[in-house]
Formats: sequence, C-alpha cells, structure tokens
Amino acid sequence: MFRRISTLLMLGLSMSLSSMALAIDIQPNTLYPQVELDTSMGIIVVELDRTRAPITVDNFLTYVVKGHYNNTLFHRVINDFVVQGGGLDLKQEEKPYDAPIVNESGNGLSNSFGTIAMARDNDPHSATSQFYFNVADNERLDPSSRRWGYAVFGEVTQGEEVLVAMAAVATEHNNKLDWPDFPIEDIILKKATLLPRK
Repeated sequence: MFRRISTLLMLGLSMSLSSMALAIDIQPNTLYPQVELDTSMGIIVVELDRTRAPITVDNFLTYVVKGHYNNTLFHRVINDFVVQGGGLDLKQEEKPYDAPIVNESGNGLSNSFGTIAMARDNDPHSATSQFYFNVADNERLDPSSRRWGYAVFGEVTQGEEVLVAMAAVATEHNNKLDWPDFPIEDIILKKATLLPRK
C-alpha cells in the first residue's frame, strides 16, 4: 500500500515537473523569442513579440515545444495573400489541438508582409494551432471599430525569400478535404525549434 502511494506521489510530482519544464521551455521571461522553422523549401526564422501578444506567443511556443508542428503541411497558399499551416499531418489529417485562445488582434501589430498571425474560424476567439504568414500587406485582416481582426504576433527575420517561393507554388482544390488553394506538391514544416536566448 505504501509503495503504491509513493508511486502515485512520484507520478504526480513528475507530471508537475513536466508542466514546470514546459513553462521554462517556452522562455516566459524572453520578450522576443525566436523560432526556426525548417521547411522543405528552406529555413524561416521568426521573432515573436510577447510585449504585444503574450497569450498568442505562449500558445504558439507551447505547440512548438510539444513538437506539434513537426512534420506538418502548409495547406493553404494564396499568392499575394497568405501561406497557412500548423494543423495537418503528412497524411492530410487534422492534428489534435488545445483549447482556443483569446483574440489579441487589437495589439497594434498589423497584418503586413512578412508577419506571422493566428488563423481562426468566424468566431474571433477560435484560434488554436494554425498560423499563417502574410505575403502581402493585408490591412483588411486588422481589427476595426466594427470587427475583430486576426492576431499578429511576430515577424520573419530570416527567410523572406523562402516565404515568397512558397507563395508562388501551384495549388489545386483538394478533393479529400474539399479545400481550395492546396499546394499540389507538399510543402512540409519538418521541424519547429525554439532558439536559445540571445
């Protein structure tokens, strides 16, 4: 009986430590953490802005640290608009995701070329794991006095040419998913890595 209680206590302690480790891994005290995205078309590095979008940055980094984005597809590409990913595995199946987060689109960051923002449904507070890169100046995605926008939380600091090349790939309607603007040739996010603090 004592052994069983000890085992349960150790299990509980290890789970608590795992949670603490995860919190440490997302660099909670780093205002501008950087993430490297190793894609099948090249490397992209983004610098995130925790001062303007703390909830969104923590959410994104949690998915990064958990390995959620590794071996996923960029599944929506519209030239002169967006390149979107973060939700589908290599079999074109949706990955499990955590609870939606509060929309931080009113943070003063604009959906301009080279920024990263959260994808969502019509519900303004429905963003989970999917993100997109703006490959044009998309101010119409910013909030106004009458509507919520799409939350920008960082910008590309390396690999803009990779992003431009992604935006130019051929796309088609994906019959399996019944989604438009799906790349004919897979664009794979092989690994997302939280870079060490500078």
